[in-house]
This record gives sequence, structure tokens and C-alpha cells, in this order.
Amino acid sequence: MSTFRELGIPGDLVKGLEEMGIVTPTEVQAKSIPFLMKNGGDFCAQAQTGTGKTAAFGLPLLTKIDPKKPVIQGLVIAPTRELAKQIGKHLFRYTKHSEKIFIEVLAGGEPMDGQIARLQRPTHIIVATPGRLLDLIKRKALSLVDVKHLVLDEADEMLSMGFKKELVSIFALSRGRRSTWLFSATFPDSIHALVKGAMPGQPETLRVDKAHVVNRDIDHRYAVCGKDEKNDFLANFLADREEERGLIFVRTKAGAIALGRQLEKLGFPVDVIQGDLSQRERDKVMRGFKGGRSRILIATDVAARGIDVEALSFVIHYQLPEQLEYYTHRSGRTARAGKKGISVALIDPRERKKIGKFEEALGFTFSEVS
Repeated sequence: MSTFRELGIPGDLVKGLEEMGIVTPTEVQAKSIPFLMKNGGDFCAQAQTGTGKTAAFGLPLLTKIDPKKPVIQGLVIAPTRELAKQIGKHLFRYTKHSEKIFIEVLAGGEPMDGQIARLQRPTHIIVATPGRLLDLIKRKALSLVDVKHLVLDEADEMLSMGFKKELVSIFALSRGRRSTWLFSATFPDSIHALVKGAMPGQPETLRVDKAHVVNRDIDHRYAVCGKDEKNDFLANFLADREEERGLIFVRTKAGAIALGRQLEKLGFPVDVIQGDLSQRERDKVMRGFKGGRSRILIATDVAARGIDVEALSFVIHYQLPEQLEYYTHRSGRTARAGKKGISVALIDPRERKKIGKFEEALGFTFSEVS
């Protein structure tokens, strides 16, 4: 297994990584970094949440920046405010021992005037959500003419959230760029079309073998429950893990809200995050969860994008997700930074076959909770 130094990452950035407890490159990092460091041209990678993709693109991006030029040279686009802030925080921490690189996060839900004021200072890298970035460009608060490297993170999610038009505008406004790096959990036809529009020619592509997409520190289990037995199972599971924190995934907004009420009645400190919440309400829920007011967060798949909370002991799938990729997104929230975690799927008896398909596709074995 390579080290970050062997992959070509400079010592000052490696020092920042080591202080964050990041020592051994993940599969995505080991396969992306050498190309992005040496060639740095157009690049497409399949990468799930929890595979270390922020460092995979963030470290090479930082090495491409000239700190002496006070212009925006790197642009990272993310689908949600939470993910944008998380990426910005990681880039900042990587550069703790480097020559100063100024990073600004621009996302909705925060006062635009403050963002405009901060952009008056020298800025080298912008991390932004598509809508807020274009709003600020319209106000002439920034320009993308000096951007050399554009990164699209969770590109499939941006398209599913309806940002195609915004992305096409961003491509046009950054025509002078040398490269576009795209990271996506899935590659539907819409992503192939986006790649064609953003990357003339043939980009370097990385498809991570499914067996390497799933974190090996996660213990995957399932419990067979009738519809009326799921809440009893949950109550016992949560009671057994008195202080542990975790996420429960539910398919629908209404289901998430209903489950939250039921668990509250049973005395469990829970919060619910779902798509109908305003940005202010969403921030309040996340502050409460990160601050320990609640130890259980109930979420829908889309609402959970960009959530990054350390020290989650477990993930519960109240229903199995429709898509295989969503299972890896969900379970990847636990067992971060070398810690162990458990992922439990609650299934009805007819779904046993589905567990077998997941095992075959992802290359690991589920054990049944007795």
C-alpha cells in the first residue's frame, strides 16, 4: 500500500493529513492522486460518500494553486450547503502547515452581503453550491475567468436536484480552465451527457471495483421484521446502545416524521431531517445532533446528502433503499477515520433475496441479527 508521499503529495500537506489521523490512502485516493498530480487533465471517477474523495481531489487541487496570485484558481461545486462546508473545512485543515491558500465557501442559507464582503479579500479556491455561485456572479462579486481547475462533487446528486442548467452556465463562465474533475456515485445517461458537454476529448476515467467502495470496518447485518415489529426491534436496539449515536434511514418524508414521533414517545432523544425543512430548520437540527442534544438522527436519503458527523456507531436502514448505491452511501456514514461501525437493515421475509443480491454486488456478507 502506497503512502501519500509516494503518491506525490508534498510533505507540508502530508503533515496536515497526519494531524487529522489520515495516514493510509483509500482506494479512490491511491488511484486518483497520481493522475491528478502528474497530468491533472479531465478526469471522471466513481466514488461514494465515505471513500475519501475530498482528499482525492482536494490534495492535488491545492498543489495546483499559486498562493502568490490573489485570484480564484480552483472551483469546487457541491450539491448541498453541508457538503460545501465540509469540503471547505477539510481543505483548510489540509493546509495547516502550507503556504497560505485562501478558501471561501459560498452556499445558500447565509447572508449574501457577508459573502460579498469576504470576496473582497484575496481568494484562491471557491467551494460553492451552484445557485449561490451564479447569484454572486450576477452581482459581480466574483468572476471565474482565472479558474484553472473545476471540480464537480456528487455530480449525479446535482443533476437529480435539478442543477443541470446552472452547471452548463458554470462551464461557460469558466471556459479558460485547464481541467474538469468529476466525482459521482453513479453514472446514468445524464452524467455521460454532462461529461460530453464539460470535457471535450477523452477524460481519464476511474471506476472503483465495488468491493473497494464499501468500508471494511463496517459490520453489515440484517434483521427480519414484520411491518409491526420494526419499532419494537428499534426500541430494543437503541436501549442496548445507551450512549451511542447513529442514523436511521427512512425512504419517505412522511415515514421519517412518523418514526420520529413514535421514538420520541418511547423516550429516545431523536431529530428528523427531511426535504421540507428550511435551511434554518435544517441547520438547527444538525447543530442539535452534532452538539449531542439528540443522539439519533432520522433522515431521508436526499436530505442526508452532505451530512458529516464523526463518531457515529451505527446506521439503521428502516427500509432497504431502492438503489444499491444508496446502501453504500447510507452505511458509509459509520466507521469513519478507522473506527468500527455497524449497519443494520430491517427487512421483511420476502426481502431475503434482495440481501443476497446486495452481497453478490458489493462483495461482502451480511449476518442475521438473532
